[in-house]
This record gives sequence, structure tokens and C-alpha cells, in this order.
Amino acid sequence: MNENIETNPLLDRLPPHLQQYIKPQNYDDYTAINQAVWRYVMRKSVSYLSTVAHNSYLNGLQKTGISIDNIPSMYGMNRILKEIGWAAVAVDGFIPPNAFMEFQAYKVLVIASDIRQLEHISYTPAPDIIHEAAGHAPIIANPDYAEYLRRFGEIGAKAILSAHDNDMYEAVRKLSIVKEAPGSSEAEIEAAEIRVNKLQAKKVELSEMAMIRNLHWWTVEYGLIGTVENPKIYGAGLLSSIGESKWCMTDEVKKLPYSVDAAYQEFDITKPQPQLYVTPDFSYLMQVLEEFASTMALRKGGFRGLRKLIESKKIGTIELSTGLQVSGVFTEMITNEDNEVVFFRTEGPTALSNREKELIGHGVTMHPHGFSSPLGKLKGINLAIEDMSPRDLKAYNFYDGERIAFEYESGIKVEGLNVTGIRNIFGKLILIQFTDCTVTYKDRVLFKPEYGTFDLALGKKIVSAYAGAADYNSFDTMHFKSETLTVKVEKSKADEDLEALYAKVREFRTQKDASISLETIFETLKSQHPKDWLLLVELFELTRNQPDLQEQILQHLQTIQTERQEIAHLIQDGIDLVKH
Repeated sequence: MNENIETNPLLDRLPPHLQQYIKPQNYDDYTAINQAVWRYVMRKSVSYLSTVAHNSYLNGLQKTGISIDNIPSMYGMNRILKEIGWAAVAVDGFIPPNAFMEFQAYKVLVIASDIRQLEHISYTPAPDIIHEAAGHAPIIANPDYAEYLRRFGEIGAKAILSAHDNDMYEAVRKLSIVKEAPGSSEAEIEAAEIRVNKLQAKKVELSEMAMIRNLHWWTVEYGLIGTVENPKIYGAGLLSSIGESKWCMTDEVKKLPYSVDAAYQEFDITKPQPQLYVTPDFSYLMQVLEEFASTMALRKGGFRGLRKLIESKKIGTIELSTGLQVSGVFTEMITNEDNEVVFFRTEGPTALSNREKELIGHGVTMHPHGFSSPLGKLKGINLAIEDMSPRDLKAYNFYDGERIAFEYESGIKVEGLNVTGIRNIFGKLILIQFTDCTVTYKDRVLFKPEYGTFDLALGKKIVSAYAGAADYNSFDTMHFKSETLTVKVEKSKADEDLEALYAKVREFRTQKDASISLETIFETLKSQHPKDWLLLVELFELTRNQPDLQEQILQHLQTIQTERQEIAHLIQDGIDLVKH
């Protein structure tokens, strides 16, 4: 792990497939403009949110050590978050949803360390440090909410994705990157938006991950708490958006009592939300989460769960009634007339586990090309192999070193040399190994002796199905990394000159250099950077003791307000902050 982020013991527990997403924060890369954007948003937010946010927000700002004047460093955040049992890591924008959830399960906040451009100061679809650090971190100081977030991650990490989810993730990531890249053309942004809108409009059955994502959006990101008539804000998306935190409190945004129905309410990440959900308290969030979890394949298993895994085309796990866990990319199942799974197959590297620990000798090196097995009861015997005692096994000729042939109720036949078996901690067989084995179903051969050793998975049924591996050590990586990377654009001479002016004002405000002439900076700004307004607001604040200069700056700000209506409200907010 990078030495710049190894500041919290919780980070040492993260498995390698999550550590691949962590990057150093590179604090020195933040410019004085970035710092000014952070300061403006935080001053405005704290001023307004003190009246409309849940009281945990302001308390949390103090507990998590998040400053109004400076972008937080990951080192400082981790040092303080450790006191409340959490940690934070920097990542490159959006990461795959299962990985994001799994970080939460480990009590680690994922923070996109980039910061929005000045042009998007009110709102950006891209995750940034304002949204993550100023939005998410303060609320986790509330113990009830922190436990909800952890439990949500634990359940969400097991949610099964669809191919559509993967496409949607890539499209949203691309849009967020293109919108925040200074050099993006209107055509590029429009193309990315069209792609997202097209996918959002596509009528597909909601996957478990899509529904989990909806619940996350309407609570963690855009949640309200209290009563429908008098709600308070706790969602990070609202806490970090100047525009939406005000908009959401108007009657134009419909307020609905939060329930599991929110899992079916989709959202548009590019637009303000037309409705929001209100939870009476944080503990009720957990109640709804558990209600939804009871509908997931994680708890239901069966043919529906396996079908979801097959459709996902990603690494997933099924757990059998014996406790045997099979992890890999599932490609096939055979069911009987009662829709019970009687045979399954994976392709590619596969691992077998029990109680989340890989069985010795049954990792991906043993099963590099896949794994398959029948399930169920034997024909003519009202007893599953898994339930047979040693005496039963002897009675039905399950001897080590003996050839045996038997048939399942489904019609699947197995014939081969019984080599050995593996038992679970309760002494029950969970796996029987055969050599010279043939498995057939009707006129189809499912396994031939030339394929090698046949391992028969024991279990009457699939009791659980979920995304990811039972033992994360079984695979080098379970989540892919997107090939769409955030864009670092070369700065122009004008950009560098403007940054230098911001830096001088910052030095003056922090009393590093009191000799700096604010009047000279004002004149330079007017002549060379006529479109900039945020530095003017800072100058307006710092010239309280120079009333004539302050009045000139105010008049120039008002002129820009008249000329640029799209930012007039931002300028007015800045002026009001200084005055009040």
C-alpha cells in the first residue's frame, strides 16, 4: 500500500482486489483555485445547512476534522476517522459498484480525490472530494448511520449485477469524466449524455445491484430524515450540492415516506431529483435494508439465484445445503419440473470453499477450466447422500476405492471409481472424488473419464447465490478496473497566471504575505481574466478595511451578474456570505 495512505489499521485488512483501486491523494496537486472552490462550497453549505441538515452533520464536521478553509488530506482524515472506527481511501472517480459496496463493508469510505471545476461548483455528476469528504464523512460520526452504511456495504457487495449494469457503470463513469475534463468539447459531452440517457431509457428487468443502487441513492446519497412535513437533509449528494440542498426543500420536490418500494424507483444522475424519500430515523433504514435483503438470491438461492449469476457473466458463488461453496463464472444449469436445480456448470477458473475458506487442493489451479456437478436426491432412496451416516454410506456401497454407479431422481447417472471424500466440520460429506468417471443425462454426456478427476458436490439444493467469491483469496481479482481513466489536461499560460493570482490571495488571507497588493490583483483580474468571479468574491471579503476598493469590487461583481445570468446566483451567494 502507498506510504501516503497507510494511516489507519483498517486499511491493512483490505483484500488485494480492493487495494487495486486505491491511489495516493497527491495533495500538492490541488491548486489555489481548487482550494478556493472547496472554501466557497463549504462556507456556503455550512451556513445554509446549519438550518436544514440533520444535527449529525455539523457535529460530524467537527468530529471528522474537516476544515471549511482547506481541502482535507487523507492522512488527517484517517487519523481522526480511526477514532470512530472508520478509514478513508482515495480512488480514481467511480469504481465498480460491488467494489464500492465492499469497501463500505470494511468500514472504509471511498473518496474520489479530484475536485470539481469552478464551472461546476454547484453540482457535478462526477464523484469528487467535496461530495465524498464533506458529504459522506460527517454523517458517519453518527453510530446508527455508520452501522447502516457498513451493513449496506456487506449486503450490497453480494448483490448480483447484470450485463446492463456493467454498461451503465461504464457510461456514467465516462460522462462524469468527460464533464469534468476542461478540454472536453460540447460534442463529446453530448455523446456521453446520449449514451447514459439511452441506457437509462432501456427497459430491462432490474437486477439486484440496480435495486441496491436505487436504495443507496435514495438514502446514502439523497436521503431526508424526520417527517414528510418537516424533513432534514442527511444524504451526501444533497449535503455537497449547493443547488440541490436548496431545491430539495421546496414544494416542487415531492417528499415520500421511505419504504422498500424505493428499490424500484430509478433515478437520473444528470438531473435534479423530482422526488425524495424521508426516513423517520436512521434505525428505520436498517429495517428496510433487511426487508430487501430477504428477497435477494443471497438468502433465497434456488434456480432464480443461479439464473441471475449465469446472466451476470461475472464471478459469483452458490452455496449448497451442505455448506459447500462453489465460486466461478456460471454458464449452465439443468432444472427439473419443480424448477429445482439438478445440475450446474462453471467455465474457467473455479474454487471450492466451506465457511468462506477455500478447501485445500480445490482452488483455481485444481479447477482451471471449470466445475460441474449434479444435485438432489438419489433415485429410489429417500435420503440424500449428504444426510447419510457412515453406516448408510456402507449400505449403499459408497466405499473408498470401489467402483459405484448410481442415479439421481432427475435421471442424471454417475458411474466411476470412488477415491475419497471431504467432510465439513460437522462430519458430513460435502464432496466425493471419482476417477474414471462418466456422468450422463438422457442422451447427453456431462462428464467423461478423459476430463480427469470428477468431484461430486453434495447438496440437495442451492441455499444461497451471490456476487463475488466465497474466499476472496481464491482469485487474483474479482472486479475489473475500467479502461476509461480520468483526464489530466495540460494547463495554458493563462491558466497558470490565474492560479498564481489565486495563490497570492490565499497567501494574503493566511497571513503568509501581508505585503501583497489586493488592488493590483483586482486590476490584473479585470484586464486579463474578465470571466473569473470567485477570486473577486475572495477579494471582496478581504478588503473590509479598504472600503473604496471593496466598493469597486462589488460594482464589478454586479456587472458580471448582469452579463452572466447563469452564475448571478453564485456571485450573490458569495456577496451575502461576506456581508452576513
